[in-house]
Amino acid sequence: MRAQLEALMAKVLEVELKDADAVEVFRVEWLGRKGRMKDLMAAFKEAPNEQKRELGMLLNQLKQLIEERMEAASSGLQSGIASTGSGEDYSRPAGGIPMGTHHPLSVVRKEIIGIFERLGFTISEGPEIEDDYHVFSGLNFPEEHPARDMQDTFFVDREPDLLLRTHTSSVQVREMEQHDPPMRLIMPGRVFRNEAISARAHCMFHQIEGLYIDEDVSFADLKQTLLLFAQEFFGPDTKIRLRPSYFPFTEPSAEVDVYWGLETEVDKRITKGTGWLEILGCGMVDPNVLEAAGIDSRKYSGFAFGMGVERITMLRYQIGDLRAFFENDARFLDQFRGQH
Repeated sequence: MRAQLEALMAKVLEVELKDADAVEVFRVEWLGRKGRMKDLMAAFKEAPNEQKRELGMLLNQLKQLIEERMEAASSGLQSGIASTGSGEDYSRPAGGIPMGTHHPLSVVRKEIIGIFERLGFTISEGPEIEDDYHVFSGLNFPEEHPARDMQDTFFVDREPDLLLRTHTSSVQVREMEQHDPPMRLIMPGRVFRNEAISARAHCMFHQIEGLYIDEDVSFADLKQTLLLFAQEFFGPDTKIRLRPSYFPFTEPSAEVDVYWGLETEVDKRITKGTGWLEILGCGMVDPNVLEAAGIDSRKYSGFAFGMGVERITMLRYQIGDLRAFFENDARFLDQFRGQH
């Protein structure tokens, strides 16, 4: 068997590996599932014990020689392409490379931010991992307040309390602590809530919140700002209505609806026969929130609002399942080609 192995090593050195096809044929012949090395290993098991040490060394040398020939041939072929060719892969299927598309959430997020920037708001961002104070206590959530139960929270650590923010309102607290009024800010970002994933809910989604603090800011200023936004985004004839609501950090608080219409069966279904669709929550900043941030509530007032980007996007494009935004299905994303 020793003579056989030495002859095979000589044969391996004589093989010409001119192209990729020859390298592949060589690999299959020697190292494939039914290749020569497998047969040699089977014969090695039957060899006398006193010969196995020597034969094992020769087998390892043969296998190493085969792999070195393949590696050298492959490297030579690649360097030849780099030095003499254009670098194009001519084995690639014909046809152009399709252009990528903007994700619908990115399209809507960019448009919403653009509208508020034209209204004088500037962008502000903050950390996604926050402490309890900036997410709850600084926004008028007492320790045992039932409003904390409105938002199922992902806690990272409990001493001290660190958590994934449940809303971008935490950025408002940081801005009020660090800057003096007047301020007019828009705060986009990801938020997280411990919810079961379904067609209407997800554990991660995107919000855009706004904050305006100055002297003599009124609820009328809030309503006019939101009306201008709705007419820019949904169309110049858009109507809105404000319904009383509750949030710990605003007083008074309201939910904002846009009139969607009742022209089709789809309109009747998604508006539950009312013609109105809720798009965001808002209210006047509670004086307790201002005072906690060191802002004199007797001199300054302000309003805040917040909306879910997924909800707005679903309304615009009539998307029925929230999960479609997170699945990266090219067939879904191709529908938004040309959007920017």
